[in-house]
Amino acid sequence: MTRPDPDPPIPTQAPDVAPPGAGNPGGTFGVDDASPADEPFRKALADVEQMKDAWMRARAETENVRRQAQADVAKAYKFAIEKFAGDLLPVKDALEQALSAHAGAAPETLHAGTELTLKALTAAFTRAGIVEVDPAGQKFDPHRHQAMQVVDSPLPPNSVVTVYQKGYLINDRVLRPALVTVSRSDGHAAEVQAGPAAAPER
Repeated sequence: MTRPDPDPPIPTQAPDVAPPGAGNPGGTFGVDDASPADEPFRKALADVEQMKDAWMRARAETENVRRQAQADVAKAYKFAIEKFAGDLLPVKDALEQALSAHAGAAPETLHAGTELTLKALTAAFTRAGIVEVDPAGQKFDPHRHQAMQVVDSPLPPNSVVTVYQKGYLINDRVLRPALVTVSRSDGHAAEVQAGPAAAPER
């Protein structure tokens, strides 16, 4: 009876295994190994990179524009009254000259100088969009006038009788309401009330 061989024979030749890089003349792996079917994917990745770059550039440009706009607004706010202040300097100069005038100056000279100073101030107000409100004889406007008193008057009801203090507008917005007395309106007392003027028109 034959006994089995406990040690099987060892193969003398290793099994055929494809060497690294087989089928790849360059011997490398990666993008070059991609099949033609991967071309749309590679193109999509390239498009994504381009769009990302464009977005980063647009974001940087937008940030620069925002910072420049903030700087312009701050500068405009800081120097908003620069022109008006410059227009007032001649007025100050004229007043200082009037104060330093000799005590023996003729009243006519002082009056003429005061008129010139007032004209310079009025011109500065005009250039700044400041308009005088002198509503004597006009219909009472609660948005621009402040009624201090209601009086009997031959004027039509709710008319401005006396102007205690002129008002001013700046670009059609109330800078200061005119202080006035108003003619009595029988049966319509609620239309005119002494006290603060109504909120300025916006």
